[in-house]
Amino acid sequence: MTETIKDTIDLNSPLARLCQNRISGEEVVGLLQKYGIISQLQRELIVDNVIKSIELTAEEVLGGYKAFYQQHQINSDEDRADWLECNHVTLPQFEHFVLRTLKLDRFKRETFASKVDSYFLERKNQLDRASYTVLGVKSFHLAQELFLQVQDGEADLSDLIKQYSGGEADETNGLRGPHELSIPHPILATQLRSLKPGQLAPPLQIAKWFIVVRLEKYFPVQLDEKTRMRLIDELYESMIHRQLHQSIEELKI
Repeated sequence: MTETIKDTIDLNSPLARLCQNRISGEEVVGLLQKYGIISQLQRELIVDNVIKSIELTAEEVLGGYKAFYQQHQINSDEDRADWLECNHVTLPQFEHFVLRTLKLDRFKRETFASKVDSYFLERKNQLDRASYTVLGVKSFHLAQELFLQVQDGEADLSDLIKQYSGGEADETNGLRGPHELSIPHPILATQLRSLKPGQLAPPLQIAKWFIVVRLEKYFPVQLDEKTRMRLIDELYESMIHRQLHQSIEELKI
């Protein structure tokens, strides 16, 4: 006999009472706190507050629905009904989601678009990307010796990496990136910004390691549309975080 979910769940459990709308508000709050979800609810309520004054035009609403339908390949009322059923969403919930997303997008643009240029200058050093080759050893004197060998043309950096490094370094010949300069250790990132492609840096100490690094290629970030939208999202997230923290401090009992 096939066992069903109903057979395995206590009908007086929080799950059963929640599904049957028999659970108290106090218990719901307790469950949200228990499972670490209450902060997400607080965040969403903050979002509702910041977008409450946004009024959408009919053209924006039509465009929002059209974009959503295209993204999810919804071409008919039947397709939409199938999508709602598969995602366990009611039609009012779906409409609320689309309109809320449109309002949030408008709020972000209106609030932060004018601040992107100056914020870009603040973030540029972290957003620039680089590829580089790195050799790490635990002796300064060895690192200095290897650096001089490569600098004087007596040895090849890749060969030294194979000789002195193992694991991932063997598979990549010590090549890293390209990735944003917010990823490497700050000491290494600062050094990379000072190098020219092909230039080798004297040994750097990072924790217990002494690093010999050569910049392979530098990729300055461009303020294109993709980067602009990313920075708008960063500014928005920072604002929401501040408001969430402020509201918790000011409104808690």
